[in-house]
Amino acid sequence: MEEKEYQEPGELVAGLDIGTTKICVVIGEVFEDRVDIIGVGTAASSGMKKGVVVNIEATVRAIRQAVEDASDMAGCDIETVYVGIAGNHIKGFNSPGIIAINNQEIKEKDIEAVIQAAQTVKISDNQQIIHVLPQEYMVDDHTGIQNPLGMAGVRLVTNVHIVTADNTALHNLVTSCNRAGLAVSEIVLESVASSHCVLGRDEMELGVLLLDIGGGTTDLAIFCNGTIKHTWELALGGNNLTSDLSVGLRTPLQEAEELKYMYGGALSAMVKENHIIEVPTVGDRKPRKVSQRVMVEILEARMEEILQLVNKNICSSGYRNRINAGVVITGGTALLANIVEMAEQVFDMPVRIAYPQGISGRVEDVQSPRCTTAVGLVLYGSREGSRPRRERGSVVNKLKNWVRNIV
Repeated sequence: MEEKEYQEPGELVAGLDIGTTKICVVIGEVFEDRVDIIGVGTAASSGMKKGVVVNIEATVRAIRQAVEDASDMAGCDIETVYVGIAGNHIKGFNSPGIIAINNQEIKEKDIEAVIQAAQTVKISDNQQIIHVLPQEYMVDDHTGIQNPLGMAGVRLVTNVHIVTADNTALHNLVTSCNRAGLAVSEIVLESVASSHCVLGRDEMELGVLLLDIGGGTTDLAIFCNGTIKHTWELALGGNNLTSDLSVGLRTPLQEAEELKYMYGGALSAMVKENHIIEVPTVGDRKPRKVSQRVMVEILEARMEEILQLVNKNICSSGYRNRINAGVVITGGTALLANIVEMAEQVFDMPVRIAYPQGISGRVEDVQSPRCTTAVGLVLYGSREGSRPRRERGSVVNKLKNWVRNIV
């Protein structure tokens, strides 16, 4: 009986989402048949602006706090992380590659060569490639091939989606992690990471728009035929809604954030006209009474602007008619009331809110759109490279270190 209950420790993988409003660390234990969430830690983020590090020391402190909380919950230490990146410095574009194969059987080296040919494009000196994502292959006149290994023909062609990021932004992100005592396994575009835990295979085949609306940025990714086709970053997010509310109601930012989630919404028509709320003011002044509908009208204007900008980009991308499975919204701002109804009006297609899927373990600790990027990074990492095995005695080691520090 004891032999059945014992299970070899799984491999560890950690995802680190360094957001504009919060930093989230999720630790997963990877087994052959599942990924168990074993640790979650969050901390307020004050060193980021629109997805970019603007204060390294503040970011390092927040990372350390989130990592410590996740490690305590998991009972193990982490040394390497998969890190998400966002911001309007991110650029995404499609690029073709072609090589001759002269009627030979296509080998792994040929696939690598054609992908290499696709990324020999001129990019700005201040940008660096972080992803080369194959979309499809073509062998002579045969198109839509997902894996050409073993096929034969005259020429091999591929289309890839290339994602680049600003060198300075990348450097500051990695430096912040390193100073927090972490090595970076890989930098991953946040929308690519989120797709691993919120999109189904059928949605990606049919065509789906993934919209990750965070605090500082809105990340857009379009998938169809099972692969990524288009990405775009908008430097607007939930913080803009909070800021508008703070100015419009003349209340501190922290109070505006609380009001947004307690009484906010995306559609003022859904709010009763006579519902009055108390709004804290600055200084020693007494709270003011404000109609909830007035408050929601402020949020509605900004939310509509964000969705309209997204819709404009979708239309110009050339993929709008291929989004047959609708829109999937995630990120912290997805929790805003009636955002689904507004999005369906703007995009004229079905919309759903996404929560992390495909995981087990401490699922209740990550069941929020706020956690999709961090969980997605864990699932992304679970399919990549080698990872350290969990040490069962690491809790004891942490206690030993703690005692040693006191002495």
